[in-house]
Amino acid sequence: MRRRVDETAASKPTEGKPVKRESATVQTKTRSSWWMWVKRGLIALCTLYVATPFILQFFPSVIQYLVYKHAVTYFVDLRRPCDLGLNHTVNMYLTSEAGVTLGVWHTVPEQKWKEAQGKSLQWYEQSLGDGSPVFIYLHGNTGNRAAPHRLGVANVLSAIGYHAVVMDYRGFGDSTGKPTKGGLITDALYLYHWVRAHSKDSLVIIWGHSIGTVVATNIAVKLQEQGNPADAVIIEGAFTNIKTPKGQSEPFTWYYWRFPYIQYYFSQDSNEANNHILLNGENLKKMTTPLMILHSKDDHIAPFRMAEELYNTAKSVLKSEDKVRLVAFDGSHGYLHNGLYRDPALPNYIREFVQSVAK
Repeated sequence: MRRRVDETAASKPTEGKPVKRESATVQTKTRSSWWMWVKRGLIALCTLYVATPFILQFFPSVIQYLVYKHAVTYFVDLRRPCDLGLNHTVNMYLTSEAGVTLGVWHTVPEQKWKEAQGKSLQWYEQSLGDGSPVFIYLHGNTGNRAAPHRLGVANVLSAIGYHAVVMDYRGFGDSTGKPTKGGLITDALYLYHWVRAHSKDSLVIIWGHSIGTVVATNIAVKLQEQGNPADAVIIEGAFTNIKTPKGQSEPFTWYYWRFPYIQYYFSQDSNEANNHILLNGENLKKMTTPLMILHSKDDHIAPFRMAEELYNTAKSVLKSEDKVRLVAFDGSHGYLHNGLYRDPALPNYIREFVQSVAK
């Protein structure tokens, strides 16, 4: 009996050895498999990085999409703004140049809500000359005029008693054509002249958001040089200049630095025709139009310091705190880059600014 017990006890360590060996083999295989996927991932990243310029060479529309993200839609019928609660809004189409048709919404002041029901496009056009201020809203990249924050701005302006004219640039929404830097400027200038022709003596104010601030300040300077200036400009979530490679001064490069070889898009032949497009910082050195800057301190796209720099630049040119103002929104509200329309104090800021312009 003792011999059997001793034999059993002696056999236990022997039986345990294969288990340890098998466990070690599994760990080795796991590490090997993990390292294999890491190597595959690194190889894929390197291949993509090297292949990117060749992809852009043969498929330039890829980089165009990365810049403007104009193909992002909200699955709505843009011909029916009433489906989104804008039941005192008309949808129309304007032709900014041959082959380019722009989708535009015109929302009348809220007090005209009942009167606007069932009215024709001609009635809406004539209403622009009723004496109420007219705002041309130039949105940023991504999506179309039906984006929630753009609807929010139109509703805020209408509630105050102002007209809101919101356009989709070429290639955005249901507008035809493809977006380019020069194209965005051409579209905005055309819309401004169209509004001015119908607004009689009403104030016409340009409001740009994000990339739309570049469009807004560019056309403001051009209109000023043409002797047909806008009555005022509002820029929301604006950005300043940044350092770019020698020979490049592009209005949108800062926003897309994270994409490799992004400069390929801006080095195309078409860029030569657009070298007159400047960044906000450069435009404000020339602009004498009254200006209001709206910016949230928690803006994650354009840091608040950019708004302060733009304000200082504009103030040094206008030399008057009455003609330029900076409205900062506390970061605790969580407005980030697109949410300023939700602030309950925003209508008063806009109203006070308009009143100062009208004096």
